[in-house]
Amino acid sequence: MKKQIMKKQSLKKQKGMTMISWAVVLVFIGFHFMMAIKIVPLFAEDHTIAGAWAKLGNEASLVGATPQKIRALVVKRLRLNNVYSLKNDDIKIKLSKGYYVVTVEYEPRGTIIGKLDYIVSFKHVAKIKATAN
Repeated sequence: MKKQIMKKQSLKKQKGMTMISWAVVLVFIGFHFMMAIKIVPLFAEDHTIAGAWAKLGNEASLVGATPQKIRALVVKRLRLNNVYSLKNDDIKIKLSKGYYVVTVEYEPRGTIIGKLDYIVSFKHVAKIKATAN
């Protein structure tokens, strides 16, 4: 009986994490870090695009402008803000009820690690008066 009591007293409780636990935590953190490195710049670029689209609706010089002039101004502003990922095909301009509806809809795609891919969808809409009335 005395031997059993002495054995129990000599055992110490584990403090901290094991090496395997640390490896699991580091893999988890590393995966999320890789996702952040790949995806955060997409949202930063979309923030710039959203700002350009918000200003389009309030632009007095575009009232009564042609779709070509609107497209040229949009592309110029995007290039000025270092946005080169959008193509001219991504910008759609339609006439609807006295307004030009300027829409950009795009899906950046890429690889996170190996065969693990991501797709992020963005869409912005602005209305511009078609006539100067």
